[in-house]
Amino acid sequence: MDWNFQPAHRLSAALRAGEVTSAELTDEAIARIERDDKAINAVCVPDFDRARAAARQADQALARGEDRPLLGVPVTVKESYDVAGLPTTWGMPPHRDHLPAEDAVQVSRLKDAGAVVLGKTNVPLGLQDIQSFNEIHGTTGNPWDHGRTSGGSSGGSAAALASGFGALSIGSDLAGSLRTPAHFCGVYAHKPTVGLVATRGMVPPPGPALPTEFDLAVAGPMARTARDLSLLLDVMAGPDPLTLGMAYTLTLPPARHERLRDFRVLVLDEHPLIPTGSAVRAGVDRVAAALVAGGARVERHSPLLPDLTEAATLYMQLLISGSVARFPIGSYEELQIQAAGLSADDQSLDATRLRALVFSHRDWMEANNRRELHRHGWRRLFAEFDAVVCPITPTPAFPHDHAPDPLERRIDIDGAEYPYFDQFVWAGLATMPGLPATAVPTGLSPEGLPVGVQLIGPMYEDRTPLRLAELLEQEIGGFRIPNRGAPTES
Repeated sequence: MDWNFQPAHRLSAALRAGEVTSAELTDEAIARIERDDKAINAVCVPDFDRARAAARQADQALARGEDRPLLGVPVTVKESYDVAGLPTTWGMPPHRDHLPAEDAVQVSRLKDAGAVVLGKTNVPLGLQDIQSFNEIHGTTGNPWDHGRTSGGSSGGSAAALASGFGALSIGSDLAGSLRTPAHFCGVYAHKPTVGLVATRGMVPPPGPALPTEFDLAVAGPMARTARDLSLLLDVMAGPDPLTLGMAYTLTLPPARHERLRDFRVLVLDEHPLIPTGSAVRAGVDRVAAALVAGGARVERHSPLLPDLTEAATLYMQLLISGSVARFPIGSYEELQIQAAGLSADDQSLDATRLRALVFSHRDWMEANNRRELHRHGWRRLFAEFDAVVCPITPTPAFPHDHAPDPLERRIDIDGAEYPYFDQFVWAGLATMPGLPATAVPTGLSPEGLPVGVQLIGPMYEDRTPLRLAELLEQEIGGFRIPNRGAPTES
């Protein structure tokens, strides 16, 4: 049997039953990486010697009767997470030799759960792109079409999963960085409720690994099946033991429903600021049809939906003002002059981004107050619906575009061009208010590229979109091997 494409829950069962050893799984995964990753470039920092040692220890633990959630299962880790003894660079050349002394809290949780870490996966420069390329580690290609992006910033993790390089991976999400790569590569990912998963040790180098939380940003699981997302989230979720973990423990509420026919779902495929490409619209329709066939109550419109234009504007304001605070861009004074020169009538997202580059603290507080109003609007909506289905980006994976100024890049949507960063509006729909969102594959476009959608759920009710993802996986099928089309066992 080729174990490389088996889901993590199947590997765990096989390990416990003695059908295979962790050493065998690890050797098979390493052999596949060494054979196939030259063309894809997903695993940018291999750690094979320590992986083999960890696999041997896992086999010894299994022989003693231990039963940890991921005991013996090979996984990968996004490059941005600190792993003691391995470089953490975020793709930034000045920090190519930065070697953290301690594991990130999520890496520690993986290891405590018994996982075997194969290595680290590629990212964009500073995690600031929807593509994964940088001077240090090069470009990660999409396993379905190497000439296209795997997405970003967790693009290396998504490409690794689609290529059989480990059963699970951990990534992060600020601008769709879990969901977009999953959508582009045909795998699953879950953006947790903001604050649900501790992020200490995922910090730009050379900063210290302090127990602080960035606004909007989350850490989360990636997998080849929806069930595996829940398995990994259970390992990752919970407060940082240095802060809230001193006083609190986590108990997530159960999914609202166990049967598809009990779900109430709002389906969206149109955004006022950017069109939805035909391939993605077809993916949304496939999910809507599966929901209807399963007996779910499906609506296409609701007056309870918060205003999408204002939501996108708020998201861009919070995203850009927060990002520029961590990664200063150009001369502040020059940016102030450019922003002041904008017409008051210019409410485009390009203008919104420029103004956000020079936000004052008062500006940010005003935007944050409006965000709270949107959160309350979502609470009202989720009193009537259990989930919202919508696109992740307007298109499937696009060809590599490494133009040095991303503001000059364009995204092609069915033959028409739009500003590159405008495609973030769908990802921001869940990110701005901090809602959980699960990326689910829906099938392939006419060009043979994966298409996914996201299932947005109520805050702190992460198990609801995750359960809906499992039910949809049963209805529309799960992961398919790139360029082969044969479904794997789930």
